[in-house]
Amino acid sequence: MFVLMSVHHPRPEHREALIDSMHRYGAAIRGQAGLTSIHTLADAGSDRLVGLAIFESREDFERLAPIARAAVADDPFDEWEQRDIDGLALTEI
Repeated sequence: MFVLMSVHHPRPEHREALIDSMHRYGAAIRGQAGLTSIHTLADAGSDRLVGLAIFESREDFERLAPIARAAVADDPFDEWEQRDIDGLALTEI
């Protein structure tokens, strides 16, 4: 299992655009072999948004990530985000 977790800190005026982007990222790979699940989540205690994608393996992530990234390649994250995205690449231990 391989998990990609991305924590976003949207500027308030761009929150909906960022959510739309996260949905497009997920839609680009939803249903593909090797992807277990993908979610766009909002933290109840802050303005943070979390993208959570669970893959069967790191190899599946590496195969599908370019497809998902292409779906949002032109999005202006530097304008939408208050700070850099906190990206976590997680493996079970």
